[in-house]
Amino acid sequence: MTAVSGPPSRASGRIGARWAVSGLFFANGLLLGSWAPKLPVLMQRLGIGESVAGLLVLVLGLGSVSIMPIFGAIVTQRGSARAVRLAAILAAPTMLLISLAPGLWTVAVAIYLFGGFLGGMDVAMNANAVAVERARRRAIMSSCHGFWSIGAFTGAGLGGIALSVLGEIGHALLVTVMFAALLVAILPSVLAEPLSMGTAARVRLRLPRSPLPYLIGLLSLCAMIPEGAIIDWSAVYLRRDLGASVWLSGFGFAACAGTMAVMRFAGDSIRQRLGAVRTLRLGAMIGAAGLVMAALAPTSELAILGFGFAGIGISNLVPIAFSAAGNLPGIAPGIGMSIATVLGYSGILLVPGLIGLAAEHMAFSVIFTVLATLILSSLLFSRLARYADFDHDGSSA
Repeated sequence: MTAVSGPPSRASGRIGARWAVSGLFFANGLLLGSWAPKLPVLMQRLGIGESVAGLLVLVLGLGSVSIMPIFGAIVTQRGSARAVRLAAILAAPTMLLISLAPGLWTVAVAIYLFGGFLGGMDVAMNANAVAVERARRRAIMSSCHGFWSIGAFTGAGLGGIALSVLGEIGHALLVTVMFAALLVAILPSVLAEPLSMGTAARVRLRLPRSPLPYLIGLLSLCAMIPEGAIIDWSAVYLRRDLGASVWLSGFGFAACAGTMAVMRFAGDSIRQRLGAVRTLRLGAMIGAAGLVMAALAPTSELAILGFGFAGIGISNLVPIAFSAAGNLPGIAPGIGMSIATVLGYSGILLVPGLIGLAAEHMAFSVIFTVLATLILSSLLFSRLARYADFDHDGSSA
């Protein structure tokens, strides 16, 4: 048996595992957040417009969606700890590869790997968070995503400054070193769930017949498409439409990620007080209002403030959906999580590429207003959030 199963070592093991999985979320957010201010610089270096940049963003999404199921299978058969270690190590050099790639096609290949291995890491670390939740018998998913938001805030906020001071390659070197240092500190403490959990799930690798994981995937999709648009296009919107400088443009997503971090750390207690369903409904309305504010803002500063309000609303939608997916009755946690994450991340990663194509023909203000209505559509699936409450059934009580 692992150290987790023994009472004397359980407490210390769980504390270490809880901070380890939080560190994984931070590292993943740091690397992906660094992409937000990099895209306008990459467009300038390659001499491309929004439509071609949109295709590059689409390549990032295709990499994630195509590699996510591979790591979902690794989680099911080998456990989340092995899967997240492999994905994180493979993701480490990808930002540097993008910066060193000399032409459009080589940049596209590097972006595919960047999105793919970060996506695989995302599936594995969310599955590991569910394993830690079950071991600790308490919710941690919202705060784990809070650490992701802090990482994304750090990557986006410092990224614009680093790009201005150090240049594209210097920025990539800095991010790569920071990410690698985090992995050295984190990976030895990642919780390795008992093999029996993976063995039970291995019997049923085929897709479940129940509609629940697919509907929860649609719920996460409605929340993650707007988040992906902010990640990839807020900086371009601030620079192109509102005339922001390079360093200021990174703070569109940074504001969103910063408020998301604060609310996600409060999310577990808010969810316990209000319940997952009411928390999700309130968040959807606030998030939609924030996006409308950003879309109609006459200045960069007001748009950044709107993105901050959007982050408040969006913050706990995805953690609630993922917790629900990992606690569905009659469905192995790894299977439910894989379905929800692949469907959800297909929105955050694929749709923003199409937004780039649309931005050639319409203003970003129109696009962000449409995305606000998409957030509101998550209300149609809000009752499914009840599976995220730990008192819903015996397994999660």
